[in-house]
Amino acid sequence: MFIDETTIKARAGDGGRGCVSFRREKYEPWGGPNGGDGGKGGDVILRGDDDQNNLIDFKFKPHWTGERGEHGLGKDCNGREGRPAVLRVPLGTVCTDLVTGEVVVEILHDHQEFVLCQGGKGGFGNTKFKSSVTRAPRKTGPGEPGTTGNYRLELKSIADIGLVGFPNAGKSSLTTLITNARPKTAPYPFTTLHPQIGIIDYVPEYERLIMADVPGLIAGASSGKGLGHRFLKHIERCKLLLIILDLAGTDTRDPRIDYKQLLKELELYSPALLDKPRLVVANKMDEDAAVANLVKFKKRYPKVEVVPISCLTETGIPKLKKELLKRVKKMRAKDKKSPATKA
Repeated sequence: MFIDETTIKARAGDGGRGCVSFRREKYEPWGGPNGGDGGKGGDVILRGDDDQNNLIDFKFKPHWTGERGEHGLGKDCNGREGRPAVLRVPLGTVCTDLVTGEVVVEILHDHQEFVLCQGGKGGFGNTKFKSSVTRAPRKTGPGEPGTTGNYRLELKSIADIGLVGFPNAGKSSLTTLITNARPKTAPYPFTTLHPQIGIIDYVPEYERLIMADVPGLIAGASSGKGLGHRFLKHIERCKLLLIILDLAGTDTRDPRIDYKQLLKELELYSPALLDKPRLVVANKMDEDAAVANLVKFKKRYPKVEVVPISCLTETGIPKLKKELLKRVKKMRAKDKKSPATKA
């Protein structure tokens, strides 16, 4: 089961109470107060974890609570701090406050931590209230309550490549060929019901790319039709858009119209998606009709870069993998230079 959006209730632990205690030992009639402070309550912490790929852990366990701080003890012993509740979330998780609607934090890096709810401070023991006037105080601090909140967790996958296409274009077949993911493949539309995150390994180069296969879009996806509108958010952070087209024209489809419609749906969802670099993959080139359709497509879109492939015969797959690595490495190098340029 793939869960990319859920809600949680978080509550940090309360601080422990301070202690009222007095030193009582033989031959020490004026021992004085020695009550310790209460311990701090446990925080609720979001922590980025590269080993997580969806939010299923929070779908069936929506309540997260930090441990209460231990009460203060005698002999100037402070109470133990409460253990924090650590929520290990996948990279690309966006946390939004349900009350205000504001984005609280975006977890983008492995081991990145954010304190979602702060644990309450422990109360002072009676030792802290000792003075020259008050020699035997019986006053203590009660300990502060921990903060609480209701939040929505939404996953926007961080992938190098976002694979987009209409149903039956061959997305699942291509994902199976070039990545370690094994999505369901069948000769009917909507076999992929949730995004597939796969790794493309390059053995000689010791490189790897992450590709997100988004379920098939249909016309009107940006307004809520079909399945793709729910998952377009997973390509917002991709460096490269890989658009796959059925050049065989299955079900009397026209690849030129498909390409135009895909760009329209991406623009309606977010105009920024059209600014991303993209590469077109012409699939099903093993069929006779695909050759003629490719000529028509290039005539209609002469500036669009096309890589012809066939997922059935695996023709063009090695070339496609090399092209993807070259482009992503170039964009990674550009991203590294950008901060230095701004500085």
